[in-house]
Amino acid sequence: MPEEVLFESESRRSREEIAAYLRTVADSLDAGNAITLKRGDESATLEPPARPTFEVKAEREGPTEGPGELSVEFELEWDEDGGEKSADGDLEIE
Repeated sequence: MPEEVLFESESRRSREEIAAYLRTVADSLDAGNAITLKRGDESATLEPPARPTFEVKAEREGPTEGPGELSVEFELEWDEDGGEKSADGDLEIE
């Protein structure tokens, strides 16, 4: 399935700044509000349904031997037509 990027931003931020962004998203989810992403004149507004799929991924990219790049990705996903996907397993984040 082809992918269309609606909005993208990548920048170095302090842990505190990142936490503030995540809190804003969490507050919008709690309130049932849309999430609007903005940078300059560019913006995208998305309205997650009541039960989107939540994906958490920890990755290491790079050579098998030697240092690589680590990442943690949090993703909300849903079908535009409102269909629900099945969830598997309980997630814990500590």
